[in-house]
Amino acid sequence: MTGAQTYKFQSLHVYQLALQYLDNTYSLTHNLPAIEKFNLRSQMERAATSVVLNIAEGSTGQSDPEQSRFVSMALRSYLETVACFDIAERRGYLASREREPARDSGHRLFMKLQAFRRSLGASVTRPRSSVRQWLGR
Repeated sequence: MTGAQTYKFQSLHVYQLALQYLDNTYSLTHNLPAIEKFNLRSQMERAATSVVLNIAEGSTGQSDPEQSRFVSMALRSYLETVACFDIAERRGYLASREREPARDSGHRLFMKLQAFRRSLGASVTRPRSSVRQWLGR
């Protein structure tokens, strides 16, 4: 993003992981059969997009409890994508090996979201936690 305004959430490692997971999800959903375009494919893409959007929305001047609520919604959306991938695999639309990149990036994302939420929840009795720890890769 040269020359463009950047926002705090764009520097968050968890946000970058969410974008990577979204890319992996879109790559896989394009392999689903046409009959799933407005069902499973759409659901998977919306849920993966929701992860990214909730991280962004939760980072804008929110209190820690409010930001934690958005991170929790991102976690729920992530888990929704996992269930969708399970359905796609069960229906024979995706092979387990095809899911590996999404599974790996998704697990890293899940762990980072969990840790981020814990750090926000643990800070209720102390001043707003620093986001600097989430900036690194």
